[in-house]
Amino acid sequence: MTTHKGQVAQSETRNQKLNKPELLAPAGSYAAFEAAVEQGADAVYVGVPGFNARALSRDFTFAEIGFMIKEAHACGVRLFVAMNSIIKEDELKGAVEALSILGGLRSDALIIQDQGLLFIARKWFPEIPLHASTLMAANNSLAVQGLTDLGFSRVVLARELTIDEIGRIHKQTGADIEVFVHGAMCFSYSGLCMFSSLHGGKSSLRGQCVQPCRRDYAVVESLKRTGKGQKPSGVDKEKRKYFFSMHDLCAVDVLPELRDAGVGCLKIEGRLKSASYVANCVSAYRMALDCMDEPLAEQERVLREAHRLLDAAMARKRSSGYMFSKNPVEAVSPEISGSSGQLLGRVEKISFAGGGGQPGLFKLFVPLVESVSVGDRVRFHDDKSGTRSACTLRFIETGGKRCKQAQAGGKVWLGMHGDLKSIRRDNFAGSLYRVDVKGRINIERKGIQRTKHLKGIRVNANGRQVNRILDELGWKATHDRQKSPPQRDRQSFGRRQDYGRKKTGTGAGAGSRSKTIPCWLGVRNIHDLKQRLPFRPARLLLPLSKDNIRGMSAHKGVVKKNQGRIIWQLPPVIEEMDLKWFRDEIRKLVTSGFQRFELGHFAQHELFSDYKGNENVNGKKEFRPRSRTRFKPKSINLELFGHYSLNVLNSAALQMVNKVGLRGVAFSLETESGNLRAAFADFAGDRQKYRGSRMLTGLFVYGRPPLFTARLDLRNYNQPRQVESPREERFTIERREGLTRVRSVLPFSLLHLQDEIVESGIDYMVFDLSGSPIKQEVAIVNSLLTNPGKRRQQVLSGNYHGVMV
Repeated sequence: MTTHKGQVAQSETRNQKLNKPELLAPAGSYAAFEAAVEQGADAVYVGVPGFNARALSRDFTFAEIGFMIKEAHACGVRLFVAMNSIIKEDELKGAVEALSILGGLRSDALIIQDQGLLFIARKWFPEIPLHASTLMAANNSLAVQGLTDLGFSRVVLARELTIDEIGRIHKQTGADIEVFVHGAMCFSYSGLCMFSSLHGGKSSLRGQCVQPCRRDYAVVESLKRTGKGQKPSGVDKEKRKYFFSMHDLCAVDVLPELRDAGVGCLKIEGRLKSASYVANCVSAYRMALDCMDEPLAEQERVLREAHRLLDAAMARKRSSGYMFSKNPVEAVSPEISGSSGQLLGRVEKISFAGGGGQPGLFKLFVPLVESVSVGDRVRFHDDKSGTRSACTLRFIETGGKRCKQAQAGGKVWLGMHGDLKSIRRDNFAGSLYRVDVKGRINIERKGIQRTKHLKGIRVNANGRQVNRILDELGWKATHDRQKSPPQRDRQSFGRRQDYGRKKTGTGAGAGSRSKTIPCWLGVRNIHDLKQRLPFRPARLLLPLSKDNIRGMSAHKGVVKKNQGRIIWQLPPVIEEMDLKWFRDEIRKLVTSGFQRFELGHFAQHELFSDYKGNENVNGKKEFRPRSRTRFKPKSINLELFGHYSLNVLNSAALQMVNKVGLRGVAFSLETESGNLRAAFADFAGDRQKYRGSRMLTGLFVYGRPPLFTARLDLRNYNQPRQVESPREERFTIERREGLTRVRSVLPFSLLHLQDEIVESGIDYMVFDLSGSPIKQEVAIVNSLLTNPGKRRQQVLSGNYHGVMV
């Protein structure tokens, strides 16, 4: 690999300068890796094959990763590997093999989000430095400190933080902090987006997101109230807007402020991008970093050149994201499509005829707003379906003649190959974007040629080590268990009053034994507890919010009546400024006799660090307050549970939760039925080794889970109450407690699969009635429980009887 003269010395000098953050660049190809190093990146990150949160067209092999590590180190550059996908149970063997190989390759860090990988890496591969992925949603100092205590040497912060918040987090923790400074922004908090998975089976936590946030949505004009709630009365399908499509982040103008805030690493997003994109972005940020201490006039000149390079990268419209505001108005332009690349023009006609009979050949008639050449890579964006189709431009026709290039202002036919069956209709509408040029494609091809000698080289894991680890994990071959069983006749749980603690057979081989399956029920506020509920729950889930704390005094009777059953739910996102309020309220609640809490984020167990825990004979944590607190000196039995937002998807993750000391955890909402059974079987076999340990595992079986959980306030854009997707799916939008939540109008329900769920090995089921008015939710649940086989209510079942990729 060729590098600029003096590259090694310059890189080493930069890393030694403590007053300048590290510049971290993405690489999804060897050509992009070369470009990043040549343009001055201090570090590069690449994906582990099959386990990284970017669905690359071709993963790196371990041989290529090992080669890049040596090349990077020879140039004074560090190389990180991303293994930041959540792992299914049958993938644990491959994950352990990957860790075994990475331990020998000696990369500079491993970026992860899966709790199971954390458990395995810390126990058996302590020599591998760990970085907490942004998918772990570290949005406050509590999360950063908690992740650091768990063994992460660096934490990648959530992208929704302001510079001031980043500074306060660093001041509170002193942790090595990494932030994204350039690239795509998600509407939802990273790690909390369920949209692509529950509406299509492609998980954003596994690098398969289909980007529903980039689609345009029609506004449901009005909602009229009926006896059964609110009913949509009209949709203006001509007025479609991109409410959720964020502009790209660009922080090249605020690098000195980020340095002053304590940021140790500046990260550029884009492992799916071309080598030319990486080169332009790295060059721009390298220039801006190196001139931070120069006179103002020189900084302004350099920043103008940096923006010119970023313009040439052909990405989306740029904004400063959340750097200056919790609710940046400029972060979304609802009238503008969120497609990346340079807009070539609106497509006015499509022709599938001609082309000498070549299959898949079609032509688009486009009045050009930018020049275009044969060989350019273009993407067609279908406005109505939201689908995107990328093709290489084969020919250009103008005036009945073919040419190699066309200029802006011309009206041309553009010919290409591709599968556009989804748009074969007369009333289509769409735009064409250039996402790459012919010269860049050649660069990628040359990069592949330079690693051709690695083809066929296989790097093997230490088989003996892998087998020993799997044996200690309690993992068994799960191929047969991953298959979903055939659907059986659907039966109801029984009488209405049985739902609180349902006794039923435990499945094959149960004989006459029975198992108690508690049902937990969540409501939005204390007042909802006065309503007639569909059954008497074993536990009541109540959000720990300012409204509910205020409501306790007005509803003392109902609170006292249900105190022994209430579990206070902590939200998955807590702003830095609100941490003190939560600590104070938890202290008051515990003093008042409340003993159960549910964590929305893995690190929130740190909120209970004022108590010293000791195991008692029941396997529970017995918490005693430290002498410096205001608590009375008596033992307090607290039980901490985990919400499904912890994204626990495998048995190793269950072991991690158990190790931290949680009493129970709800399994991932995205799971398949076979994965659920396999994970529970492996965890149940392993926990027999721990005498007195009995961590509970639960499953969300009914509710309206947020598909997007976002910080951005859509009231800046006249937030609608309901929208409709190009696929005629309906969604509600609400703003509460500083968060925007988007939910499906259709409820999520697994109640028609209740017998199968009970046999899976779970310990409790969660019904959540907080997603819409309580009376409406109670009516729906009653209908589903009374006649589960008839399915009169249309519902979503996510991936449970499908396949999550």
